[in-house]
Amino acid sequence: MNAQQRRALFERLRALNPHPTTELEYSTPFELLVAVILSAQATDKSVNLATRRLFPVARTPQAILDLGVDGLAGYVRSIGLYQGKARNIIATCRMLLEQHGGEVPADRSSLEALPGVGRKTANVILNTAFGQPTMAVDTHIFRVANRTGLAPGKTVRAVEEGLLRRVPEEFLQDAHHWLILHGRYVCKARAPDCPRCPIADLCEYRHKTPAPDRVVSATRKSPPPARARRPGR
Repeated sequence: MNAQQRRALFERLRALNPHPTTELEYSTPFELLVAVILSAQATDKSVNLATRRLFPVARTPQAILDLGVDGLAGYVRSIGLYQGKARNIIATCRMLLEQHGGEVPADRSSLEALPGVGRKTANVILNTAFGQPTMAVDTHIFRVANRTGLAPGKTVRAVEEGLLRRVPEEFLQDAHHWLILHGRYVCKARAPDCPRCPIADLCEYRHKTPAPDRVVSATRKSPPPARARRPGR
């Protein structure tokens, strides 16, 4: 995919969704941090269901720390791996209070030092909470970048670096959200919805899903050949 095609791709995604954002529900950088830690190997929907119960009760590092691991686990029990996530969040709250005055730091090294926070989580916080043009590559973005030819790479880090090089600067702030939403709802893993994809003509994927009428015509069985009549009949 060349530079002109990459620009066209993001112009179309921007036209469809001028102000993309995360589907996680939050009102402060700290709430976003908790939600993103909980979202590992879980859906945003399941995280939102849990945080709707949690945040009205405890929405600051001190309030969540006061719950303790068992108390927090009770609110996030519906989320996969909730016990380990609860331990990480409690440890993160303690660290925020002791080292950052209870505030979420806005630099990568400090974020990645927090329990349960890796590079992807740090990128989400830096981009969504602090407006930095980072690229948090999850499974959806990894798939879209490779399928389309936007930024092919064998590893998450390679794709991240490729996107940062190739996405035009004016789109970098929102590119993460456009790509993740495109992968979640259109360029899906098992059955990409190519017929309604707004960038299908730019995409280099060689196994595009055909339109429904083409599927029917391709799979419709031909009528059996007429049987020859025997002489005398």
